[in-house]
Amino acid sequence: MKLEVFEGKTVEEAKEKALKELQVSETEIMAKTEEKKGKLFKSSTYVYKAIEIKEVASFIKEKLEVLLNNMGIDAKFETNIREEQINIKIYSDKNNILIGRNGQTLIAMQTVLRQIVHNEIGMYPYILLDVENYKEKKNEHLERNAKRIAKEVIRTKIDVKLDDMNSYERRIIHNALANFKNITTTSEGEEPHRHIVIKYKENKEDE
Repeated sequence: MKLEVFEGKTVEEAKEKALKELQVSETEIMAKTEEKKGKLFKSSTYVYKAIEIKEVASFIKEKLEVLLNNMGIDAKFETNIREEQINIKIYSDKNNILIGRNGQTLIAMQTVLRQIVHNEIGMYPYILLDVENYKEKKNEHLERNAKRIAKEVIRTKIDVKLDDMNSYERRIIHNALANFKNITTTSEGEEPHRHIVIKYKENKEDE
């Protein structure tokens, strides 16, 4: 796995070269831009380094197989890429071990895989590991609970602080309540004790 390198007088020019040569859309790649300082009397150029997400997904799957083999776990995988996120669903007969208490083992594996990719290409991919439908069910529970609390906040007009959550769980709640009338959400605190506060807000039409 390696980055393809393209150069242009502007970022857009370098990007266009990359998309044309790789024959992909911008949503199908991971990329980063670096400015290349020109020598005396020469203007700077821009270097656009890119790699297809599907190649990153294959790399992650290989590393995950090695990781699980080292854990003595035989598993099968279902992989898809949606909205630039690499989703890998794991099927095995040792789901409890893979999930861990409150999903901590699953989160740890996800973190390790992201770091391995970063060590290779200097970028962190969006990865979602799931064991059968554990994450899916947990996400649904998070959304239901957030909406229930939001309705209570609207009724009482009293803000509610939720438990500490990781960034992925916080994003689910922010998205679930994004279109809730009279509700706003903020992330507060420092990692690993960062949490969401669901707040009541007056809408202009309500005044």
